[in-house]
Amino acid sequence: MVETRTSGRGSNSAQLRRYNERIVLQILRRAGEASKADLARAVQLTNAAIGAIIQDLIEEGLIFEAGKRHDGSRGQPATILKLAPDGAYSFGVRLDRTNMETVLMDFSGQIIDRRIHDMILPAPEQALAILVEDLKSLRGRLGQDKQARITGIGLAQPFNLGAWLHELGLPTADFKKWDDFDLVAALEAALKLPVFSDNDGTAAAVAELFYGHGRQNDDFLYMFLGPAIGGGLVIKGDVIRGMSGNAGDVAMLPVPPSRLPTAPKPKQVWDLLLTRASLVALARHMAPNNFAELSRSDLQAAVEANYDKYQEWLEDCAAALGLAIRSAYALLDVSLVVIDGDLKGSFPDTFREVLKSAVEDAAPEERHSPDIKIGSFGHDAGAIGAASLPQFFNFSPRATILTGGKDKGPAGAGSSEDRSSFPARAARLGSHLATPNRSE
Repeated sequence: MVETRTSGRGSNSAQLRRYNERIVLQILRRAGEASKADLARAVQLTNAAIGAIIQDLIEEGLIFEAGKRHDGSRGQPATILKLAPDGAYSFGVRLDRTNMETVLMDFSGQIIDRRIHDMILPAPEQALAILVEDLKSLRGRLGQDKQARITGIGLAQPFNLGAWLHELGLPTADFKKWDDFDLVAALEAALKLPVFSDNDGTAAAVAELFYGHGRQNDDFLYMFLGPAIGGGLVIKGDVIRGMSGNAGDVAMLPVPPSRLPTAPKPKQVWDLLLTRASLVALARHMAPNNFAELSRSDLQAAVEANYDKYQEWLEDCAAALGLAIRSAYALLDVSLVVIDGDLKGSFPDTFREVLKSAVEDAAPEERHSPDIKIGSFGHDAGAIGAASLPQFFNFSPRATILTGGKDKGPAGAGSSEDRSSFPARAARLGSHLATPNRSE
């Protein structure tokens, strides 16, 4: 799509056309499929105008005709339109204190391939070398023509990697070296691709909004139970980032100290949620002297074997998280909490039931409790969210398109002045067309 900007304020027809193209792409991403008539009604354009937009998007390879809709009604069957999986590609990098993951994702949100390293985060230069090698390897999965459709690299990582080591019980190692290291600039220089960075919890919430429960729910609090607990907030079909990008950072919520003997002693009379609600806390409780050596597979095995140490941690974690959810519910008044995490198998269902009981037990008199649902992507949430960032920047409707302003990119796109109310409105329109959630 060719972008034309005016030197003055306001918008011209080219900018409006580009904006409407992105509205169509957003609706198809959320709905899965739609007819021309569906899109015309949602975007409030004439059949001729929407037809021209559809034709341009087909010629650019971003959408395709997926057959006819036979619903028994009179007249010609409607042509069904979908996003073209090979219309665009993006890389996602999920960086955490105890693992690194890199994925290649297509335009429909499917992961093509990945590279995973379960390890204490090494020094920046060593981590960069690993990530660059992985990204080049993944890029080799595509032919030259498809490599030209790579939109960029999405980077999802906790802010302040060198912080909260005491609460997580992690060794100092090389974490402090990350405080002054610009990974975004380093990756851009090495791969010659734009990099879009965001908080890891927010990125995972983007994945849930684009491809999961967000297709039917406009308002929810998102939580991800990984090495630490992360989160994101979705209101009116849009991810809320806050002034510093840390909105939904549930890890910092104060809770009573843990009763587990393996928990680090808090610095205050209260503790932080991440001390009790984290997989690092589970590993520390299972093997206090060498917990850093336990992999995610080791923790998964403990879950499936239903070890006593796992049960003790589960009760402590759910109790702390239940109080945090009650606090968030009182402040935000959202009816849905989506919780996802790195553990799979029997864990998500078990954890949801234990957590629901903890939330109910902590409920004040005459207060309801939010619904709690399991997230759609498990361990893949952060990586899919990271890979969604370049596609969000390149293909989602933004107010600056209409005003001729400069897009700041996802890392700075969360402030309210950068967003119009119409994308959220289109997201809600798209949710009415949505198909059931995919089974991952």
